[in-house]
Amino acid sequence: PDLSGYEKFGLGNVKYNISRIHVTAVEFPSASISLIPGTGIKLVIENASLTIDMNWNIRTWMFKDSGKSTVYISKVFVTAIFSISLDNTGHSSISLTSCRTTSGDIDIKLNGKS
Repeated sequence: PDLSGYEKFGLGNVKYNISRIHVTAVEFPSASISLIPGTGIKLVIENASLTIDMNWNIRTWMFKDSGKSTVYISKVFVTAIFSISLDNTGHSSISLTSCRTTSGDIDIKLNGKS
């Protein structure tokens, strides 16, 4: 979905819109799944990366600008634990019990008219 809103800075508001957000690349160089007896499944993803392209525009009382942007997020680490249970009819269900995510680097390239 598109993102839009405004932020108040110093002498005025900055109105922004981010649209056409597309994930263009995802890399999982190291991922593992293990069973946790009596609990469920543990998923570990290490050193993943993600590239996102988008359009943006901003407007203030002094100027306006728009363009394209590429965001590269790297050194992403995710640890998630899923619990597995059976309901009274014997159907299994999976629930996310815990999740921890960290990212190391974020590189943003803005290309605009100004």
